[in-house]
Amino acid sequence: MSTASSEGRPGSVRGGPRLIHLNGPSGIGKSTVARLYADRHPGVLDLDTDHVVSLIGGWRDDFFATLPVARRLAVAMAETHLRSGFSVVMPQLATHPNEVSGFEAAARAAGAPYVEIALTAAKPHAFDRYSSRSSDSGPAGDIDEIITRAGGLELIDRVHDHLAVYLRQRPKCTVVDTESLGVEETYDAVVEILSRL
Repeated sequence: MSTASSEGRPGSVRGGPRLIHLNGPSGIGKSTVARLYADRHPGVLDLDTDHVVSLIGGWRDDFFATLPVARRLAVAMAETHLRSGFSVVMPQLATHPNEVSGFEAAARAAGAPYVEIALTAAKPHAFDRYSSRSSDSGPAGDIDEIITRAGGLELIDRVHDHLAVYLRQRPKCTVVDTESLGVEETYDAVVEILSRL
């Protein structure tokens, strides 16, 4: 298991702050790995856009219209935290370059690198993982219900295809096949990638 580093502590950030984007389909483990990373690296902000969405009134009624607003808020939060000298880890599905352009710009404005790591798995495994994950209470559970109403696994199937097309346009994105990896092994893979950058 990787041990916690001093990243995020004032004056001791290795290589300076960076915006770490964990991309991937719903249920693949992005939020879990991001939470672990922040817990083990003091000062790092776990910036989950789904949580930001839940702060906006009426989001349950029109989640997909509220999401772009939440992304703009998250961009401002990310830049502020980076400018303060701390890294940001962001678990966020993106399937089009326009969806991450704001975060890339925020990192540039703060003088920090933008690092994208995609957690993936073959469709059957990704479907199984999504279907078997426990429904959380609060915003995460509400979002699962919204996904179910929007098509459930059919929506996940389309997202998986869109993500595959998107990743072919992102040569700088490092892809981690999580099919044979547990949570800790996926976390270790992410940390190992970051250690090389």
